[in-house]
Amino acid sequence: MNSPASDDAPIVLFDGVCNLCNGFVQFILPRDTEGRFRFAALQSDVGEALLAERGLPTDELESVVLIEGDDYYVKSAAVIRIARLLGGVYALLGPFRFLPRGLRDWAYDAVAARRYRWFGKRDQCAMPPPDVDVSSRFLE
Repeated sequence: MNSPASDDAPIVLFDGVCNLCNGFVQFILPRDTEGRFRFAALQSDVGEALLAERGLPTDELESVVLIEGDDYYVKSAAVIRIARLLGGVYALLGPFRFLPRGLRDWAYDAVAARRYRWFGKRDQCAMPPPDVDVSSRFLE
């Protein structure tokens, strides 16, 4: 199988039915001026294949996942790494990686557990319309 991660572009896996997660993707897109990031929903065939390749659960993961070559980041580590890759003012989140992972992930999990209640949920995975120029950055 030819892996979608074969070009080593960072790939953001997100909950495609979560409004907060979709908002995070919409936040990244205009700030990724070099167009480096690729995106796939956790629920998609591509997302499940990428998770399985790394031994991550494909049916119960409630996290943003960043895949960067052979490395991957989940939960708060993914958010911090994405911010660092975006650069600029967002790189200021970088020092948070020195906080204990348990503390960072506790805060992440607290929001993740309530994300549907607070931000809502879609009936299906949201993908950009085909006529939008960022559609090539979404893996199918």
